[in-house]
Amino acid sequence: MSFELPKLGYAYDALEPIIDARTMEIHHTKHHQAYVDNLNNAIKGTENEGKTIEEICKTAVDVPAIRNNGGGHFNHTLFWEVLTPGGSKEPVGNVKAALEAYGGFEKFKEDFSNAAKTRFGSGWAWLCKNEDGSVAVCSTPNQDNPLMPNSGCGNTPILGLDVWEHAYYLHYQNRRPDYVSAFFEVINWDKVEEFYNK
Repeated sequence: MSFELPKLGYAYDALEPIIDARTMEIHHTKHHQAYVDNLNNAIKGTENEGKTIEEICKTAVDVPAIRNNGGGHFNHTLFWEVLTPGGSKEPVGNVKAALEAYGGFEKFKEDFSNAAKTRFGSGWAWLCKNEDGSVAVCSTPNQDNPLMPNSGCGNTPILGLDVWEHAYYLHYQNRRPDYVSAFFEVINWDKVEEFYNK
């Protein structure tokens, strides 16, 4: 089984002015496509061929080409899904309750923003669901994610923000904090709830 670039549920310009169309197109068709192509090449003819992307992230991270490209594919696939034009403004359902137990939405927003803004170099900020239903905020370097052993929160990511420069530089240049703040305007909280409930 080979992996494929997922289709987006919206047009490249649908997230403007938060994320510009040119960035979305390059990010999706060039960066994510490269992760998919490189991952398929890395797993071809190995015991990892036929595994799900989640299984690969959990078990095959000792091979750099698989770790980097498998993480890149998983991370971006989740990222596209938690974005929506106009955003859904605030958490719903079980995620809302979990964030209230965490300390409230504003505390989450502050912690998540700090995780994204202070990640040195390239990486990701995450909201993860713990096994007991609580949530945690963390960040990971490069294309690592919390499914990987000893990485980030160590549980299931349900919301992720790409803070690699390719995700924002055309529009925001070196103003990562502006990009992080704007991200909250396009979060699809219904999708985050769906991921939490899985």
